[in-house]
Amino acid sequence: MQILLNGKNIELTEAIKNYVEKKISSLDKFHPKIIRAIVEVGVENHHHLKGKIFVAECKLEIPGDDIFASKKEKTLYKAIDKVRDYLETELKKNKAKTREKNKKDKRQVRASKEYQI
Repeated sequence: MQILLNGKNIELTEAIKNYVEKKISSLDKFHPKIIRAIVEVGVENHHHLKGKIFVAECKLEIPGDDIFASKKEKTLYKAIDKVRDYLETELKKNKAKTREKNKKDKRQVRASKEYQI
């Protein structure tokens, strides 16, 4: 999987880059055919809450669909963790949905065939 990382109003340090790569690359075990992950982390300055609000966004490109997640938190690492958790559940749902679709297609093929005994 290819991981593209962008920073918005924030300097990307090695620690941030390594953390994002570690968290996003761990999603491979939930869906083996992830093509690309586009990750954007940043700071929102003009927010109705006091202090800095960190934003983490990720778009996963998988065959047939794209999955997008965006989370806001008071710390950057917490936002990255929430995005990863959300993407994990969405990948599991997507995998289950495609698995059910494949089973349904196989049933139809079997029902249409005539078997000789």
